[in-house]
Amino acid sequence: MPDQKTVNFSPQIVLGIAAHPDDLDFSASGSFAKWANDGAEVYYLIITDGSKGTNDRSLTSKELVRMRQDEQINAAKAVGAKDVFFLDYPDAMLEVTMDLKRDIVRVIRKIKPDTVVTTDPTVLYELGWNFINHSDHRAAGQAAIDSVFPLARDFLVFPELISKEGLEPHKVKNLLLVNFTKANLVIDISSTIEKKLSALREHKSQISEDSIKMITERSKNMAKEDGFDYAERFVKIEVMG
Repeated sequence: MPDQKTVNFSPQIVLGIAAHPDDLDFSASGSFAKWANDGAEVYYLIITDGSKGTNDRSLTSKELVRMRQDEQINAAKAVGAKDVFFLDYPDAMLEVTMDLKRDIVRVIRKIKPDTVVTTDPTVLYELGWNFINHSDHRAAGQAAIDSVFPLARDFLVFPELISKEGLEPHKVKNLLLVNFTKANLVIDISSTIEKKLSALREHKSQISEDSIKMITERSKNMAKEDGFDYAERFVKIEVMG
């Protein structure tokens, strides 16, 4: 476990960055709801269009994109998020490119978050869960980290964002990575677990009640060590420089 564990954290402006609609609600929506309740501004940035995530052969990709974006907007409302941004990169094909980083930097410079939440790109698989991490999750996390540091910070990077769009550089103070098996930040979501579950239930095309039960049990397990009822855990990095 990295460094000293922290259980109290109160950001003011939070940007969650993830590959697909439902990723942030699966991993961090209890924390988003808690922070929103405490007065923070919460924003979602969804990188891909979610156009591949179905077993329903009656659906077209275009129909699925519209459905999943509506689900994500409703889920974000359930946790008190202020807005949702969609980049519409093709689902299942995400690569770490400078174009992608520029698009992420644009949003960071626009809303100026003190805290960014994203997926940990170092997680390739997890034996204990028989889990292989989606390649889009890894690409999204890597691009988000690079965008936080140093790209959003440096005025000579993407100068067209300043000259053409008036988006000045911004330094993010805290980076929270969703890792699941290691953490140095624990957020007590006992007061917002129902909002998390409500957000998840908005993703009707993706998440079953069996999945809801699994996520609820996982949140319980994450809380046991610290005496909470429910928790979410992150790797917290204070961005230097």
